[in-house]
Amino acid sequence: MEFASYTGFEFILGVGFLVLGFFFHAYITKTNAIAASKQAKAILDEAQKEAEVVRREAKVQAKDAILRARENSERELSKQRTDILDLEKRVVNREKNLTSKLEMLNNKELQLTGRMTEISEQKDVLRAKETELNRLIHEETLRIEDAASLSREEARKIIMDRMKEELKAETDSLIRRSQKEAKEEARKRAREIVVTAIQRYSAETVNDVTTSQVNLESDDVKGRIIGKEGRNIKSFEAETGVNVLIDETPEVVVLSCYDPIRREIARVALERLIEDGRIHPARIEETVTKVKEEIDDTIRRAGEEALFGLGITGVAPELVHILGKLKFRTSYNQNVLDHSVEAAHLIAMMAADLGLDPKTAKRCGIFHDIGKALDHEMEGGHAEIGAKILRKYGEEQLVWEAVGSQHEGLDVHSIYGVLCDAADALTAARPGARMETTDIYIERLEKIEQICNQYAGVKSSYAVQAGREIRIMVEPEKFNDHGASLLAKNIAKQIGKEVKIPGTVRVTVIRETRCVEYAK
Repeated sequence: MEFASYTGFEFILGVGFLVLGFFFHAYITKTNAIAASKQAKAILDEAQKEAEVVRREAKVQAKDAILRARENSERELSKQRTDILDLEKRVVNREKNLTSKLEMLNNKELQLTGRMTEISEQKDVLRAKETELNRLIHEETLRIEDAASLSREEARKIIMDRMKEELKAETDSLIRRSQKEAKEEARKRAREIVVTAIQRYSAETVNDVTTSQVNLESDDVKGRIIGKEGRNIKSFEAETGVNVLIDETPEVVVLSCYDPIRREIARVALERLIEDGRIHPARIEETVTKVKEEIDDTIRRAGEEALFGLGITGVAPELVHILGKLKFRTSYNQNVLDHSVEAAHLIAMMAADLGLDPKTAKRCGIFHDIGKALDHEMEGGHAEIGAKILRKYGEEQLVWEAVGSQHEGLDVHSIYGVLCDAADALTAARPGARMETTDIYIERLEKIEQICNQYAGVKSSYAVQAGREIRIMVEPEKFNDHGASLLAKNIAKQIGKEVKIPGTVRVTVIRETRCVEYAK
């Protein structure tokens, strides 16, 4: 009984523990469920937040994509709009061009129609004149045959001879008219080119005169220059190659030498010796040697400066030195180096207007008188000498041929040579460029008149306008219009060959016939 009681108590206790365990398990399960629910809710909230972030990012990316697509669309539309506007402009321009061309074609068609009408009318007039001429020839033939009992062939010969005379007169008239028109056109074009070149090149009007005298402070210096028994002056003349002329002219010593460079060396050396006061053979030798080196350097720099100012490169050093020598060379008291630079500018301008190469023209201009630097050392004219040395030192053929063909030198036709002659005449003929003595001026006028008077049929000739024009009176019965024109050409050509003239001389032939009758 006691065992049973004990067993029932254990059962109850077991059941109690079982129930308690059940409730504890249920509590634990509920607690876990609540925790799991909270965790699930937290995970869900986190997932919602991440989804919201993703959604926002997707929305932003979508907006960016939409904006980019819109910008691309707008850019493409703008480009298409620009292309359309350009196309419209091209179409409008093409329409305008087509319209103008159509108008031009219409105008040309009208002009052609008018011309065809005019030609048709002229043909009708010519036919009428031909018919009239045939009628007159026939009537003339009949009259000649009736009057002189000539055969048809004889009458034909007479008529043909008369027609030849008339045709010759008309031909001469046509030739003169054509020549006159061609001359006027050429003169007009040449005047435009020359005037343009002169206007574009502005040069100072100065006279660069190289003197050959040295001024002294007093005549006492003359004795020191001569030295004891003339040893100083002899030494000076031997070192410089210059003759020293000391006369009664107060305070002046004259240096005489054909070579301008030697004369310049002597002038500078003598001035330095006088300034130094020590004049004796050793000092003279030392001073002259030093001055020679300085003058040689001056010559080289003068050539380089002239070429640099013209923008000319690639010139042989020997040519640069020879060109610099022109600094001490004068022609009619005009400095030849300045004259060459001026000629180079003018010939380049004229060449540009004629469609030629201005660079080649400049080289021709600067070297056109280079032969004058050596004409006292080599035989021949300065044009021939210049061509030889330019060819020797590697200048291109166009340049040395142009220099050599000046003044009808080399038998080569060179347009650059013609331009050299024109530029040379321009620089020499401009006011103040050169000075001439009265004797040279009178001698030139007499030579021109002598050339004119030697032609048969010339009654007299007169130089007017300071020798710029020559007027020739001829016997009218010995010249017709064509003969007078030919005479003017021949005289102008001979004057150009035999007379050295600054610029041009206009030759005018006057053939005058006067018929005088008296009424009673």
